[in-house]
Amino acid sequence: MNQEKDKLSPPPVISVVGKSDVGKTTLLVKLLPELKRRGYRVATIKHDTHGFDIDRPGKDTWRHAEAGADVVVISSPTKMAIIEKVEMELPLDAIAGRVQNVDLIITEGYKRGDKPKIEVHRAAVGGELLCTADELLAVATDEPLAIDAPCYGLDDAAGLVDMIEARVLAPAGRLR
Repeated sequence: MNQEKDKLSPPPVISVVGKSDVGKTTLLVKLLPELKRRGYRVATIKHDTHGFDIDRPGKDTWRHAEAGADVVVISSPTKMAIIEKVEMELPLDAIAGRVQNVDLIITEGYKRGDKPKIEVHRAAVGGELLCTADELLAVATDEPLAIDAPCYGLDDAAGLVDMIEARVLAPAGRLR
């Protein structure tokens, strides 16, 4: 991999999307080990439209934020987290721009975003797909679909990663 190019170009971003409780997280946690097995460094960004709280009341970092800190960082020998108060939701590109040292960013959500998507579809949930064929890299599904996009089984992580390598990572110059 060209280290100089990595410093200049942001990693490609793809989004795993689908209706509620269709298995987006389940698919994502199947893709990650396959990408890691092939030597890629991967970041994930979870879109939460409801708001979230990862800092527990009473803990030191919570107390720092309650006392007025706009950014709180907690760091240990094995991981780091940054919690930042924002005036409004940041666009995906702004969030992705803060992620460094990875080959690929996979989001869970951002179904209305402009990134290429893998839509998860289950017969039990039914209904139409959320995305149009031109937005889709692929569909992960448990039933045949009449759509002009590649379809993969819900357990076909290797096939999906083959497609991600060919259509996303190779054109971005990040193929291992």
